[in-house]
Amino acid sequence: MVLLFIMIQFMPGNPATILLGPRASPEIIANFEEKMGLNQPIYVQFGKFMFNVFQGDLGKDILTHRPVRELVLNALPYTIVLAFTGMGVAAIIGIPLGAFAAAYRDSLLDKITGVISVSFITMPSFVKAIVLLLVFAVILKWFPATGGGEPGNILDQLYHLILPMAAIAIGWIGYIARLTRAVVLDELTEDYVRTARAKGVSERMTLYKHALRSAMVPVVSFIGVGFGTLLGGTVLTEVVFNRPGIGTLIYNAVKARNFPVAEGGLIIAVFLYAFVNMMADLSHGFIDPRMRTE
Repeated sequence: MVLLFIMIQFMPGNPATILLGPRASPEIIANFEEKMGLNQPIYVQFGKFMFNVFQGDLGKDILTHRPVRELVLNALPYTIVLAFTGMGVAAIIGIPLGAFAAAYRDSLLDKITGVISVSFITMPSFVKAIVLLLVFAVILKWFPATGGGEPGNILDQLYHLILPMAAIAIGWIGYIARLTRAVVLDELTEDYVRTARAKGVSERMTLYKHALRSAMVPVVSFIGVGFGTLLGGTVLTEVVFNRPGIGTLIYNAVKARNFPVAEGGLIIAVFLYAFVNMMADLSHGFIDPRMRTE
């Protein structure tokens, strides 16, 4: 949180000047800074910031004077749904794809899968988002270009979710598929796999019941650790599609030098990242029975 505060505070530009405009008189700017506490020493602002955060108070929006916590909580569900559905779809497609590539190692299908996966990985998130937006929303007009859907209308919200979710999932399908392939190939050389084969267990059962299950531990760890990177992609994707999530909230706050909103959004994103990593660690015992016995 210290680093977040420093990064936000030392951004170029005066919030008062940006919000009030270049024609605002020095007296008006000074009154605004005093009212919002922007003229106080940095260490005083930091002390108040930390004290309020530990009390659950993220401050107030400089523009609307609404509590930042209210703004963040309104935007958070959109980001959570987008991030988890994007990663979920990527895992549902990427894990079987990687296992399939491992089962048919060095075949034509394996090579095609590898080329497609690497292509997905190398393309930045915002580029994928822009391409999907132009093709499927602007040219073909199959999906809406912006927004999060009508509040309370689940079907409309899901409809608006498809393109942003696809923009996030495409790249992570490649990551997960390549990792799954590599780990499964390593597991297939282990003693327990050779024992299963010696007992007459079919290759299909050996692959999916034994090797793939053990391979899920590093894959789940990767998904948990990679969630921070995914959140970064989610922020950019939300901005491209003008989706009302944490990413758009932070982006607009940074543009306006609205420090309390930017800090509040970043804090929630950090806590969300830590929570997902913790859940990934806790899930290891459920995935690999050997870890429960240890």
